[in-house]
Amino acid sequence: MSHPPSPPIAPQPGIMDIALYEAGSSTLGARSDVLKLSSNENPFGASDKAREAAVRATHAMHRYPPTDHARLRAAIAEVHGLDPDRIICGVGSDEIIHFLCQAYAGPGTEVLFTQHGFSMYRISALAAGATPVEAPERERTTDIDALIAAAGPATRLIFVANPNNPTGTMVPLAELERLAAAVPQAILVIDAAYAEYVGGDYDGGAELAGRLPNVVMTRTFSKLYGLGGMRVGWGYGPRAVIDVLNRVRGPFNLSNVALDTAEAAVRDRAHADHSRSENARLRAWLAAALADRGVPSDPSHANFILARFADVQTAEACDAALKADGIIVRKVGGYGLPHCLRITIGDEASCRRVAHVVGQFMARQAGRDTP
Repeated sequence: MSHPPSPPIAPQPGIMDIALYEAGSSTLGARSDVLKLSSNENPFGASDKAREAAVRATHAMHRYPPTDHARLRAAIAEVHGLDPDRIICGVGSDEIIHFLCQAYAGPGTEVLFTQHGFSMYRISALAAGATPVEAPERERTTDIDALIAAAGPATRLIFVANPNNPTGTMVPLAELERLAAAVPQAILVIDAAYAEYVGGDYDGGAELAGRLPNVVMTRTFSKLYGLGGMRVGWGYGPRAVIDVLNRVRGPFNLSNVALDTAEAAVRDRAHADHSRSENARLRAWLAAALADRGVPSDPSHANFILARFADVQTAEACDAALKADGIIVRKVGGYGLPHCLRITIGDEASCRRVAHVVGQFMARQAGRDTP
């Protein structure tokens, strides 16, 4: 006896509205001399101590990892002067973002973020069935008043990357505290993935997250610590919120290798300091070099700059010129910035290579534009 075909099983509302995340490209056909500057990776890689810890940890690959991440949380707390009981670890800070949406957002609620904010905010909101809401920025910088105006009774989460990706701009912590006070019904999530590159006494929002009941800070090991391939991130906030997030976290979400490597990485301050100082030096050099060649960028507080061109066509043509020289940068049309290219700060040779290729390209453009 035949049966009529069953209707397709539909996913939860919001899932099919998610555009698949596009990571930075890493290959150019069969070319072997590719310079990848599209994913904001540390050009110096992981520290030797982190690599050694990874090798040692492979001897226990047959053992399940600890579920409480106690040693890594203790190391993070020691280095940053935090309460380890308020720390949660995840598979990159992306997973912490997902936990927050899973636990606090849902149908009938809204998740608020900025115009050029990290695309995972929208993705995680839709995955939870919540409505994503975008607030305008001001000159590619977070506008606190616009966020306050966009918040409403249904707002449950507000994501602010500080420094922001892909713009590199940031706002003072006092402004973020004002935002948290103005929208008490929502959790303000300060995404501080690039906090280590700011310098000075910037703590990424840790003090606010430790003091205020509706602030959570997220951090990552993927950038300064060079562990993008290990996928380790962490969050810090009120005990009540961390307790909720741990209830949706998988008990074995981080491997033995990832945990041990991240612990060694966060304790290796010499490597972190070297990476930070070189990034600051080369970031300033590359921004000035590109500006001299007619390509401006906003002051960046991260490990990349957002190069701005006169129009979309010029940005596309420069991207093609860079690719022709084996250099991959990030087009950011998906972030509402189609006339820009995000360029990771590499080592000195990489920065000089980028400046040379962009300079040649702009010279050619100027020749074509001359009557």
